[in-house]
Amino acid sequence: MTSAPPAPYALRPDPGIAAATVGLTKVYGSGDTRVVALDRVDIGFREGEFTAIMGPSGCGKSTLLHCAAGLDTVTSGSVRIGTTELSTLDDRRLTALRRDRIGFVFQAFNLLPTLTALENITLPLDIAGRRPDPEWLDRVVSMVGLAQRLGHRPGQLSGGQQQRVAVARALVSRPAIVFGDEPTGNLDSRAGAEVLGFLRDSVRELGQTVVMVTHDPVAAGYADRVVFLSDGRLVDEMTQPTPERVLDLMKAFDTRAADAGR
Repeated sequence: MTSAPPAPYALRPDPGIAAATVGLTKVYGSGDTRVVALDRVDIGFREGEFTAIMGPSGCGKSTLLHCAAGLDTVTSGSVRIGTTELSTLDDRRLTALRRDRIGFVFQAFNLLPTLTALENITLPLDIAGRRPDPEWLDRVVSMVGLAQRLGHRPGQLSGGQQQRVAVARALVSRPAIVFGDEPTGNLDSRAGAEVLGFLRDSVRELGQTVVMVTHDPVAAGYADRVVFLSDGRLVDEMTQPTPERVLDLMKAFDTRAADAGR
């Protein structure tokens, strides 16, 4: 753990970084209603690494995820996926980049109820007019344990199984990076542990890059690295996290905030 994370990512593209922000600022509103959600955030997400983003409610963690994934525009600063600067893309090219190079797993499973599990998994490729790589598809389906459930529709699957479908859908196109916004927030602890295990395995076995927002120290313990936001700024970082270490640091943040408010 470091007392304050450095700004280690130079402005030039780094081939070992799957996504990066430099000086990322996001402001909502103006005048009396102006809110700085992100304040000059410099961060990089290394290829083949599982990163968790944590911090108190309203600290900007979901905003950071959405900006880094190209789902939200930025007020100023730079956002890159690989060596591609998102601000240089028009809407059509940005849509294509999100479709081809980014995977998403969110708290709401976002499955189409009329499609089977297999059809939901391959839907992004179908929309793009591409056929899945059969060998890769089999590998992903096997990893998430869905081989016997591919013909079932979402209503016939448990919440954990539906989220596994969402994980497989995010992985099937071999994206450069997968973003998850509280991906286990709607699951019980057992199903959540299964999904987190699959995300971790996708990093270790498939070489995937995963970035996940979570408020749960147990979930953060599955990651290789945890970064902490407070008031829109990156304030700390931890490698090889455990739930206990994460919880201790979060308690320290709460204590500092309480002291500052006195």
